[in-house]
Amino acid sequence: MPRPRLHDDALRDRLLEVASAAISRAGVDALRVRDVAASAGTSASAVYALFGGRDELVRAVGDEAFRRFAAHLARAGRTEDPAADLLSLGLAYRTSALTDPHFYRVMFEAARVGAQEPSQGPATAHPTFVVLRDAVDRVLGATGAPRREDDALEAAVQLWGLVHGLVGLELAGLVPGDARERDERFRGALLAAGTAVLDGPRGEG
Repeated sequence: MPRPRLHDDALRDRLLEVASAAISRAGVDALRVRDVAASAGTSASAVYALFGGRDELVRAVGDEAFRRFAAHLARAGRTEDPAADLLSLGLAYRTSALTDPHFYRVMFEAARVGAQEPSQGPATAHPTFVVLRDAVDRVLGATGAPRREDDALEAAVQLWGLVHGLVGLELAGLVPGDARERDERFRGALLAAGTAVLDGPRGEG
C-alpha cells in the first residue's frame, strides 16, 4: 500500500500564493522560509519537502507567475484579423495582472533568482514575449509595406513597454476613474499607441 502524501498540491499552491504576496510587498531578498510557512499555516520542513529550499521556492513562484500569464495570453486566441488579435493580447496582459497582481508584480524578479545565467537569455527570448512579437509580425505582414528584419521585435518592445507601464500605474492605484472608465482608457491607449507604433517609419532591410 503506497504511503500517504504528507504535503499535497493544495499546500503547494498556498505556499506559492503566500510567497508571491511576500515578494510583492518586500522583494525577494526579504523572503524567509519560516515566515512563508507560518503564514501558510505549515512548517518550514514542508517548504523544504515541496520545493527543496528558498531559492527553489522563489523560482517556483516565477514559474507559476509565467504559467498564469501564458494561460491568459493563450485565451486571447487567434483569428483571421491580426490587428484584433494584437489588441486582444494587450487586453489579456492587463487581465492577467489584475487577476493575479502578486504574481504579476514578481514575475520577472522571481523567475531570475537561481537561474543559470547562460540559459536565462534576454526577456525578448521568453515564450510569452515571442507570442507578442509574432502577433506584431502578423500585423506588419498584413500591410504589405516594406520593412526591416527587426521591425516586429522593435515594435513589440515598444508596445510591451507601454502596456507594462499602464498596468503598473493601475496596480498602484494611480489611474483615475471607475472600473469601466479604466477599461475604456486602457483600450483607447492600446489602439492609439498601436496605430502610432505599427504605422511608424519603416524601410527596406
